[in-house]
Amino acid sequence: MLTREHRCGRSEEQEPEPGLSPKKAGIGRWLRNGCKWKMEEPEEPADGGQSLPPVYIYSPEYVSMCDSLAKVPKRASMVHSLIEAYALHKQMRIVKPKVASMEEMATFHTDAYLQHLQKVSQEGDDDHPDSIEYGLGYDCPATEGIFDYAAAVGGATITAAQCLIDGMCKIAINWSGGWHHAKKDEASGFCYLNDAVLGILRLRRKFDRILYVDLDLHHGDGVEDAFSFTSKVMTVSLHKFSPGFFPGTGDVSDVGLGKGRYYSVNVPIQDGIQDEKYYHICESVLKEVYIAFNPKAVVLQLGADTIAGDPMCSFNMTPVGIGKCLKYILQWQLATLILGGGGYNLANTARCWTYLTGVILGKTLSSEIPDHEMYEMMLSVLLGNFLRSRHLRTSSSSRPGIVCFIIVSLASPHPASCLRR
Repeated sequence: MLTREHRCGRSEEQEPEPGLSPKKAGIGRWLRNGCKWKMEEPEEPADGGQSLPPVYIYSPEYVSMCDSLAKVPKRASMVHSLIEAYALHKQMRIVKPKVASMEEMATFHTDAYLQHLQKVSQEGDDDHPDSIEYGLGYDCPATEGIFDYAAAVGGATITAAQCLIDGMCKIAINWSGGWHHAKKDEASGFCYLNDAVLGILRLRRKFDRILYVDLDLHHGDGVEDAFSFTSKVMTVSLHKFSPGFFPGTGDVSDVGLGKGRYYSVNVPIQDGIQDEKYYHICESVLKEVYIAFNPKAVVLQLGADTIAGDPMCSFNMTPVGIGKCLKYILQWQLATLILGGGGYNLANTARCWTYLTGVILGKTLSSEIPDHEMYEMMLSVLLGNFLRSRHLRTSSSSRPGIVCFIIVSLASPHPASCLRR
């Protein structure tokens, strides 16, 4: 009997086809039959069939640059190769990203931080005595060329935002963006530049009220901090919150400061949550936020570290559940900037973001993964994950999760209420 591990501490059992083995059936078919999600396919574009195709930020140079990030090596290539294999890129408008200038990056980050990052990047100096002050170290090593990588990602998200401003599209996608932890003068959590903040600041040139929605496993602390004092940007973050879990912020009581009080919404969630309950929370929160805030544009961070099988071993989600949340947001038919984020099971992340691209386009994707440039690499990763999962054992009892969601009313003088069950 094969066991597919949803997360550390939880699994479900599936009977394989009689006699099915890697040697007889082929490794690809074996993995797909033993380890595949049930796909609920969209029947029409999630944006209601608007005429303009989505913009897809891509160039070979950009993908190569993003592949260089040590924490997610080759992930960008795996994502693009799978999107290309399903021919989804042909149904989008491909836009080559520009590299962010120092001036553009300085709309959020301090000159001192940018100059230091550029200096250590050129020298490949991971031991500079001032680096600790700027958050450069174990999680964010100051490797050679890291400044160029940061400028490329920041520029790609700014390019996507500008496409929305120019009316080129209603949806713009940068799957290699979404690095939401970086502060104005500090790298944090694998994030050297906060491209999400840069994208929001660019969108503010046209759109009066921006809603930022963060569905990553980790709290979007860098974005929340950047806009905690303003009522023009509202941040909503659904995330794991437990003692010792990075970044340690995002409690339900964190609601913003000054003019931005009650414009930050945090939804702490316990381990093990699955699609149906997650969507119920997400839809309940966003319904009230949309009515109260009346956003003119949306920035959506879709980190894939919530997906079952991620090394973070926390949430029990599938791309289908995230896709339902995405469809709910897109039915507002607002200018929407879509970013990636976390996702450390590289093959699953590629599958997730490809599936979500299909949701955006309203395309049915076969569960049979087409041959493509990164096919063998993806299969080797999937096989390694699958074999490791066979050695994990779980108890039959499930922990009761605390479902905490917030009904937001900006007219209320009190913090948002929290319902638990």
